[in-house]
Amino acid sequence: MEDSFTLAVTGQSLIKHDTRKVDSPEFDRVQAILRAADLAFTNFEGTIYGAHGGWPLKGFYFGSSKPEVLDALAETGFRALSLSNNHSFDLGPSGILSTLEEVEKRGFLHAGIGRNKREAASASSATFGQRAVSMVAMDGGPGPDFMYAAEGGDGRAERPGVNRLRLSRILEVDESAFGQLQEIRDRAEYSALDFLMDNQPDDEPVLDETEIGIGRAIFKRSSRFKRTIRIDEDDLARNLQVIETAARSGGLVIAYLHHHHWATDWLKSPDWISAFARQCIDAGAAVFVSHGVPVLLPIEIYRGRPIFHSLGNFIFHTRSEISLWQRNEVWESVVGLCSFGPDNRLTALKLHPVVIGGEEGLKDDALERRLVPHLATGSAAERILRRVAAESEEYGSRIRIADGTGIFELA
Repeated sequence: MEDSFTLAVTGQSLIKHDTRKVDSPEFDRVQAILRAADLAFTNFEGTIYGAHGGWPLKGFYFGSSKPEVLDALAETGFRALSLSNNHSFDLGPSGILSTLEEVEKRGFLHAGIGRNKREAASASSATFGQRAVSMVAMDGGPGPDFMYAAEGGDGRAERPGVNRLRLSRILEVDESAFGQLQEIRDRAEYSALDFLMDNQPDDEPVLDETEIGIGRAIFKRSSRFKRTIRIDEDDLARNLQVIETAARSGGLVIAYLHHHHWATDWLKSPDWISAFARQCIDAGAAVFVSHGVPVLLPIEIYRGRPIFHSLGNFIFHTRSEISLWQRNEVWESVVGLCSFGPDNRLTALKLHPVVIGGEEGLKDDALERRLVPHLATGSAAERILRRVAAESEEYGSRIRIADGTGIFELA
């Protein structure tokens, strides 16, 4: 279609090995899909160990990669990368600087980290074919305050880091439980100063009269028991303003969020995700993409624009024997092909199911057999597509399965 633009979106890419060395016809088919799009996007789930060096700031889940993995992503077909995630700061400010240097050297459209807060929070823009594209990328943590970018001033140097969307976990409890928590706090002589020190001054949440804080937990008096999320109003307004400003130029805006505030059942999307994504769309984003929970979650259409609650994993070079990763859903996802008209409204959405390592990879947790995604076919494709179709139906989405692909029926 004339003036149509196709954006391919995938799961996150936690990549530590050079996938150009993998001989896989199945992966070749996936790469062909990505290369045929006008632009292919993924989240680079990591940090680069490069010229600026750095020191590990994590233990068991620490990860960094050599610059060559960016060449592998480029050869796969990716030209747009979000960089905001829980691994972005694994080498500290040095890793941020090296990642920026290597990503910029290769000409990727990128967003989500910066040499200071202003740069990390900015939209990045480029033109692909005849379409201007901008990206705004955020991280919702939870993460330590020092991983987020900061401006300098008053004798304090600026801090390279990640663009923050501060999210606070709130545990709603009923009147009886709230009273018991108050009694525990008071009898233990846990003071407001203790709460301040547990959270550190830069991280201290603001509490109202219906809330108490103990350690790093916030409890809210309610008529129910429920785990919820509060979005910091300043961070929310700042990021929505950046999206709105980018959209005024008329280009296609990608809004991205990485977070680890998952639902207890990974396969369910937290209530707040859809509401936040819709705010991004209202501000002018043409598409909202999220990662963090390592599984595929629902896809909804709002005001003619797609919302991907989570696209799970595309490349996942992690220790696969970890019990958390034993679920098959961790290794299954889709490549979403989003076609947009000249007004940046969705005209078609097609899903190509993928399995990291293929069906054989699901039977064997050896990492060397799970280096790259395979295009799913047959019963595997049906399984993945039927699951995402059923979950997305709750959000009003209708997905028809045909010839191993999922096709959205758009109104």
